[in-house]
Amino acid sequence: MDLGLTEDQELLKSTASSFVQQEYGKEILVELEKTPTGITPDLLRQAAYLGWFGILIPEAYGGSGRSFTDTAVLFEELGRGPVFGPHFSSGVLGALTVMQAGTEAQKQAILPRVAAGEQMLAVAVTEPNHGWLPEKIQLQATRQNGNYVLNGVKLFVHDAQIASHLVCAVRTGAGNGSSGISLLVIPKDTPGVAVRTLPGWSSQVDEVRFDNVQVPTDALLGDTEGQGWEAFDAAAMQAIPILCAYKVGSCQQVYEMSVEYSRTRVQFGQPIGRFQRVQDHIIGIVNNLDAARWTTYEALWKLDSNRAAASSIHLAKAVASEAYLRVCAGGHEVHAGVGVISEYGLTLHTQRSRTLYHLLGDAKLHRRRMTDALGW
Repeated sequence: MDLGLTEDQELLKSTASSFVQQEYGKEILVELEKTPTGITPDLLRQAAYLGWFGILIPEAYGGSGRSFTDTAVLFEELGRGPVFGPHFSSGVLGALTVMQAGTEAQKQAILPRVAAGEQMLAVAVTEPNHGWLPEKIQLQATRQNGNYVLNGVKLFVHDAQIASHLVCAVRTGAGNGSSGISLLVIPKDTPGVAVRTLPGWSSQVDEVRFDNVQVPTDALLGDTEGQGWEAFDAAAMQAIPILCAYKVGSCQQVYEMSVEYSRTRVQFGQPIGRFQRVQDHIIGIVNNLDAARWTTYEALWKLDSNRAAASSIHLAKAVASEAYLRVCAGGHEVHAGVGVISEYGLTLHTQRSRTLYHLLGDAKLHRRRMTDALGW
């Protein structure tokens, strides 16, 4: 496993780093965090122009067809912002779900528009009985007069406010497990669809309500009902290491902020970095950062080299999710009072570490799935 970056990856990293520094200063990020979408139309256009929404989409569908590791390099730089949003929700998770579940005609219709930033996808899976397991999906799509009819709620949907279409996991068949789950692509402006921003750590996590929503049967992603969970899970497994890379980038930024502060903040006549307890906190940050980075890039390497990657992906998600929380906690220990000032920027990372902890499954779920993958 070679963890060095290629010349092309170095260029991508440099471009992304420059864009984040120029367009996403701390003051801008603090203000964007107060908005329902977390991004402006101009920033969306620029990201689309740079090809970020189509980075994983094959060239045959209007994307650049780059590797998972290439994509992770981009998202590690976005994590340093931290800049989240439709770059992941639509360009990674949404696009991968369509690639896994869609028919050839659906891929031709949807993916080029996603790559161009003209169509934004938000994947709606979790419900009030929160969880990333198939038995947690209870929203029914019943057939009526040639349509699917939906009544119910999806919770903790990332970037539904800015999405043009929802990729919604529903039950179209009997049973309570993975069988009977289908994916529907639903225009957000369909009558009866209501999106509300949830209060909490981030303004880009939403509730989606379906009140007697009627969508045609050709909204089904794929050509057969009941196969949605397998397709979504396959897409999620590919998306998880990229999400982990985002967390690695954010951890790296918190580490650098903490080291810089420990060198410049003077107390009792010396920089606080000379005090052993402060050093202990920074060592803890480094340990968690390195663990997240190595497990993440091992999973990416296995994906790109077509090796069995399931256990490594689950490990990376468990480690990176916990590491992100611990790194941010350690950063606040180093910074003390100044760290909670929103304009300083540390809380942007802390809030994101909480918001993303459960996305695509928490550490407990992935530890359990890792043992299953290993046959224990």
